[in-house]
Amino acid sequence: MPRPVFEPVAAFPLTQDGLVISRPAEPAQPFTVAGPRGVVVGTQEGTFESWVLPVKLLSHITIEANIEGYPVPIPVNDHAANIEVRPDHTTITYSHPGFTLRQIMFSPADAGGSNEPSTGPVVMFQIDALHPTDFVFRFTPEMQWMWPRRNDGIPGADWVASVPPVPTNSTEEPAAVTPGYYVLHMDYPDLAGAVTIPGAVPGVMAPYQERPQVHPLELRLHYDPKRDGNKFFPLLMAVGTTAKTASEEALGEALKRLNDNLAADYEAEAKHYREVLASSTKIDTPDKKLNEAFQWAVVSIEHLRTLEYPGSASPQGVTSPEMAMVAGYYQSADSARPGFGWFFGRDALYTLYAVNGFGDFALTRSELEFLMRRQRADGKIMHEYSQTANDPTVDWKAFPYMYAAADATPLFLMTVRDYYRASGDLDFLKAHREAIEKAWAFETDAAHDTDHDGIYDNSQGTGWVESWPGAMPHQEVYLALLDEQASRAFGVMETALGDSTKADAAQARAKQISETIEREYYDAQKGCYAFATNPAGQPNSPADHTRTVYPAIAYWDDGAALAHPEACLSEWAAPAIDTDWGTRDVADDEPYYDGMSYHQGSVWPLFTGWAALAEYRAGQPLAGEQLLMQNVDLTWAQDPGAVTELLSGDYFIPFGRSTSHQLWSSAMVITPILRGLFGIELDAAANVVTVNPHLPAWWAHAAVSNLHLGNKVVDLSFDQANDIDRPNSQDRANALLTVSVYAPEGGRSELAKIKLRSDIPGVRGAGAGTHRNSMATGERLQFPAPAVEPILPEHSLPVPGSRTAQLKVLSEHYEENELTLEFSGTPDSSAILYLRQNGPYRRIQIKGDPENRGEAAKLLRSDDDLPSNTSASDPRLQLWFLQLHFPRGDGWQTMKVTLTW
Repeated sequence: MPRPVFEPVAAFPLTQDGLVISRPAEPAQPFTVAGPRGVVVGTQEGTFESWVLPVKLLSHITIEANIEGYPVPIPVNDHAANIEVRPDHTTITYSHPGFTLRQIMFSPADAGGSNEPSTGPVVMFQIDALHPTDFVFRFTPEMQWMWPRRNDGIPGADWVASVPPVPTNSTEEPAAVTPGYYVLHMDYPDLAGAVTIPGAVPGVMAPYQERPQVHPLELRLHYDPKRDGNKFFPLLMAVGTTAKTASEEALGEALKRLNDNLAADYEAEAKHYREVLASSTKIDTPDKKLNEAFQWAVVSIEHLRTLEYPGSASPQGVTSPEMAMVAGYYQSADSARPGFGWFFGRDALYTLYAVNGFGDFALTRSELEFLMRRQRADGKIMHEYSQTANDPTVDWKAFPYMYAAADATPLFLMTVRDYYRASGDLDFLKAHREAIEKAWAFETDAAHDTDHDGIYDNSQGTGWVESWPGAMPHQEVYLALLDEQASRAFGVMETALGDSTKADAAQARAKQISETIEREYYDAQKGCYAFATNPAGQPNSPADHTRTVYPAIAYWDDGAALAHPEACLSEWAAPAIDTDWGTRDVADDEPYYDGMSYHQGSVWPLFTGWAALAEYRAGQPLAGEQLLMQNVDLTWAQDPGAVTELLSGDYFIPFGRSTSHQLWSSAMVITPILRGLFGIELDAAANVVTVNPHLPAWWAHAAVSNLHLGNKVVDLSFDQANDIDRPNSQDRANALLTVSVYAPEGGRSELAKIKLRSDIPGVRGAGAGTHRNSMATGERLQFPAPAVEPILPEHSLPVPGSRTAQLKVLSEHYEENELTLEFSGTPDSSAILYLRQNGPYRRIQIKGDPENRGEAAKLLRSDDDLPSNTSASDPRLQLWFLQLHFPRGDGWQTMKVTLTW
């Protein structure tokens, strides 16, 4: 059989429109290019490691250039100038006076059209050079299985020439090495890899007779600008994991197929992401950053869908391999796992709330079924599952990870209910009733309530924390609140399934748990809820009153709440818990606080999402926006387009091992936006969309489009109007937010079936009408606007290494004709908030300071730029600013301001 010949590929068009992040490369910052079969993880100077999942093929790739007539070797990675990230590919551009080199990376779903040998990510080099140039690509061969499958030996490398060298006799110079490919072989014949660049030849290949020594592998490529312009030189990579597919011939054929299909593979990838974004829910607001962060979060979640390594026999009725979401990716370096590159149960379950929100019900179904197929016989839901867990040489259940988390089981019940509410898919509940009821039986087993207080406790694994000073908690408020919400969720599902007895029992249990939480956890002195309870005689008993963010999980499911939330809500927005980049889990003035620890003070975007949603749902939209925008801004902070796992509690910097492309962190952009800011909840079975919106006062219009309600797709329009927007209005006393449901083209027949409702007092129905774009609408709701609304300063992340210093809005409270705001700021600092006045003109005053002479708080009119002859009735004179100045002193200063009108 002739050996394969590899050719550079004529440059084909790449996506140039739509979602993009383009900025100067930051060498120490990470990037991730992930897909179902492989992942490239590296830093922005262009070095990376490549996984053809679940095998790390190579790492530490670097590039050197040698320009003809220019006798200085050029370390190309030092010249990384720009990184451009799009949903379907990432490009790092190296810029030197003698050349431009673009490193274009994507990770196709079905590269080369073959499952075995596996091909994964693709890296293409596009060169524009003035003179002939030799490029040297150096890398370390790895050939490491993802843990825990055992690895053996160090890979050896052979060069397989595409065209054998011309025979030589003893009087001639040795024949030149011709292009071909490396085969990276191991001690046994069932694992090998292959790597090449078309036209490249190998570097140093020390003969066996030479002393033992180590050389990095090299691919040496000669570029001729007259011959090679406008071409892609792909780094082709493949892995075989059986004796048949690890052969030299099979690997060569796999590389050849990949080489021949690059253009088609890329177009399929580009089309896939166009379709993902086109079919997903979108938001359209005046805040471009918010809109794009939402879309990036959808893309980030899609990037983390991964094909399971087939390994041994798959579960009955399953076509192997299955696809599920991994928790995230980051460089593995000296370890055998790229970040949290395993399938994580609770990470996926929190993320599915976002997935249900943007309408990918097929993804939710497949993910839930993936977990159900790995449900333990007693009903417990799995949490951690390695990408090699299914390998026949691995006894995964012998490790302590698969069922280590107690919270995965209640989260599973809650997520199934959430899927049912959004999709109306009763058939799914019926088909999986056994798994649902087994999970419920496990959670409510009396043996899993070891203190007999009627609440599922940590005896079945970790609730949230995996370590705690003194001793691990017996029962965390976090797990207790999940148990309460899971009970309500199970009741909803049993009602849908027609079993009123089970439904009533579950709802009664939820009520009992709520009462017990108030009795056991509520701390009247601190005004919030304890972190955990412990049996008498144990450390931190009977209650550990450490102030934490964990009670915020009470608001995760719609309809759930705390009985005494006020102090908690203020605390989560205050600087003891809220930094300028997200919420700590433990307040920084608690004895156990450690901002460098994993569980006693670090900042997780996950926690920030919990707290943001809680603030919105409990009627604190300013605090909700403050927290939400911290997560939104993290989209651009580290790994472009993704949100990192965790950051320091003291300084704005991610942890060194923070998984930079983290699944649930991106989800915590979507869920607080849809369910908090817009206040959307879906009930597809009843054809009801609930809206409890908390839009920033400066927005005149916003829209949520492609909202999936079961098998219907509708759009929501949010229009705010006041006298500033409509100065000639005859209805000057009624500033309104109008929410309308309308149908995309082709879906108008469904409008009459869809009902809008709200829990906000004072809402009134307005009947059908015409949308602002002259489209037919269904129901409309009109919300009264408060007379005065503050507007937060635009949020931005601080300079890396900064401590928390930004203004904090702790609470807002309306009474008749007054608004009380509580703030926290650093000593001797100032801040300005814009105030929007709705309805007819009213004179605003600071209570207790009618002459507006106070130093701490002062009202300013925004009329400096208006003509001198402006009429006193001009609505633009209704724009005000609230200027704050915090006193000097030690530590953060708190201020209350009451506005009256």
